[in-house]
Amino acid sequence: MDDLKAKYLGQIAEAADEATLEGIRVSAVGKKGEVALKMRELGKMTPEERQIAGPALNALKDEINSALVAKKAALADAALDERLRSEWLDVTLPTRPQRRTGTLHPIGQVQEEITAIFAELGFSVAEGPRIDTDWYNFDALNIPGHHPARAEMDTFYMHRAEGDDRPPHVLRTHTSPVQIRSMEKMGAPLRIICPGGVYRADYDQTHTPMFHQVEGLALDKDISMANLKWVLEEFVKAFFEVDDVELRFRASHFPFTEPSAEVDIRCSWEGGTLKVGEGDDWLEVLGSGMVHPKVIAAGGIDPEVYQGFAFGIGIDRLAMLKYGIPDLRAFFDSDLRWLRHYGFQCLDMPTLHGGLSR
Repeated sequence: MDDLKAKYLGQIAEAADEATLEGIRVSAVGKKGEVALKMRELGKMTPEERQIAGPALNALKDEINSALVAKKAALADAALDERLRSEWLDVTLPTRPQRRTGTLHPIGQVQEEITAIFAELGFSVAEGPRIDTDWYNFDALNIPGHHPARAEMDTFYMHRAEGDDRPPHVLRTHTSPVQIRSMEKMGAPLRIICPGGVYRADYDQTHTPMFHQVEGLALDKDISMANLKWVLEEFVKAFFEVDDVELRFRASHFPFTEPSAEVDIRCSWEGGTLKVGEGDDWLEVLGSGMVHPKVIAAGGIDPEVYQGFAFGIGIDRLAMLKYGIPDLRAFFDSDLRWLRHYGFQCLDMPTLHGGLSR
């Protein structure tokens, strides 16, 4: 045992790297190492011999293991010292002349593109609070108390102290409350879009607890579904930068519009690439409809005089479709490599005349 001890402690002391150290460990205390083979010989010894050899072998094994751990730590410290010596940086040096500039996030880019398109169509941008009362978020939009969207499993409700009788507040589940506030503030006629972040309790490859929407509202005395169809066609053509597009309206139900329709666009998926305006496939892109009279009345406008249309589009989903982004969760990972790949130059503001995406 003294020979084994001297042999392996000497090898450990002379080891120059972790690979060599691992080889010594296997030869010494591995399953087929010399110390393990000595352990197997205990069965052939008399009880008296085992009482002497057993503790001695265990002590030898512990000493070799301790030496291995200490040497591994010493090698790691030496590697760190060498790295610190070789990777030092003089912070007083001037900056590099060709440093990388920041990029605009795809969500911000798409929101700017949408705003530019609807600005040409006469829509202004309206904003509102992300924390709002459930009256603005649900009641004013004709969403009844028993509607599934009002359940705590779908909506984030703000905490209220016991005995607090004020209306409950929620993280808005859509930007539609901005429409009600805009109607109260500006009246009719009205043409607005409401972009911004919204919140729902969902999380997977195509859903996140926070995402972004843009909703549109147009009110006047003679607005019809034909106006809605034209506006959406112009938007889709401009956003996807195609000359022609075919929309399909499917009857649906939303509490805040009547009639309501889901809107699909004709497209194809050749080689995994989306091509809008051609092919035999259809892709759902938004929900729309004529504003329900109760919603107009909740905004303080006479529904007997004014009527209008509304629509809602997922900004994140449009960004994924247009720029080939496969996973919605990557939008919120703050991965610089991802941002550099999908980001946009900050000063290249999108316009219909100069081009939306460059």
